[in-house]
Amino acid sequence: MASDDLSNLADSNDDDEKYGFTRPEMYKESLAGTVGAYDRHVFLCYKSPEAWPSRVEGSDSDLLPRLFSSAIKGRKDSIPLKTNLTIFEGREGTEFSDGDVLIFPEMIKYRGLKDSEVDSFVEDVLVNGKPWASGVEEVLTGSHVFVCSHGRRDRRCGVCGPVLIEKLKEEIESREWKDQVFVSPCSHIGGHKYAGNVIIYSPGPDGKIMGHCDRYGYVTPDDVPSLLDQHIGKGEIIEHLWRGQMGATAEEGGKVDKKKLANGDVKKSKKKPKESSTRSNKDDGAGCCQGANGFSCCKDGSLEQNGVGEEKKLKETVSGHEKKGLGKLSFCIGSLEQSEVLTAVAVASAVAAVAVAYSFYRRSG
Repeated sequence: MASDDLSNLADSNDDDEKYGFTRPEMYKESLAGTVGAYDRHVFLCYKSPEAWPSRVEGSDSDLLPRLFSSAIKGRKDSIPLKTNLTIFEGREGTEFSDGDVLIFPEMIKYRGLKDSEVDSFVEDVLVNGKPWASGVEEVLTGSHVFVCSHGRRDRRCGVCGPVLIEKLKEEIESREWKDQVFVSPCSHIGGHKYAGNVIIYSPGPDGKIMGHCDRYGYVTPDDVPSLLDQHIGKGEIIEHLWRGQMGATAEEGGKVDKKKLANGDVKKSKKKPKESSTRSNKDDGAGCCQGANGFSCCKDGSLEQNGVGEEKKLKETVSGHEKKGLGKLSFCIGSLEQSEVLTAVAVASAVAAVAVAYSFYRRSG
């Protein structure tokens, strides 16, 4: 082996020991609750990690990220949701290019934002919650995985991030999920000491575009199969790596909910998912709702067959029929239990018998 190769190998081993997955600080801290509270995450596609300065959102030489960051900070009192901005890369072979903007949990995308359009974009989309007047809103489908690879901000992310991305791509391809799970390197997301840092955004449980987010730390290449199979495939949190979730306070983020996550619906086929992830209202009752933190809040699909749900349903039905006048009697009989119907019939028969007897008595008298 040449001397240069030996030197590079030594440097690589040294990097791993100091900044990689075998560094001494790994697993020294509890991860749950290490994510600050926020409600929306905006990603701007811009160049590559190698080109990002330490503070890419504040760099004078990178106008678009700086303008975007300044506009969000300048309007923070007018933006109803606490919003984070992160830069990501659209590598060759992906559908993203510089200027594209992804917004979560709405799971929407706008293409080709320019420097001169930043203020109008922030005003329309982030402040007023309307579609951007100068662009076309597109729906994001599938799960989106972002890995912090911002090496100029912190060496640990620069060492761990690229390795995790390659492992994720390898495992995704082996599962034939390339059209359902998308991986991108991203800039600083907080918590360098927890590298590898990974964010996963997935669609809601009922197919609606509102998605949820979970952050993981201390992720190593050995954890990648679990992230894919357990988190994305089954919708289950990996507790020992879980840092928190969008939409939760730091205190709430420190509590791991034992329920399944809202996702867990990755298809095992090669077919590309539909552009729109909304479902028909004709779906059966087995679907679940999604809580504020992305968890399923339904125990089963038969809730309305019992207790309060049935009582409420009956009261609403009765109220509706009472307004129909002539249909009231038939409804009441139809909604009585069988024993009540039989009792009513018996009473009616007795009354009829008395009436007939009385009529016969009058005639005979």
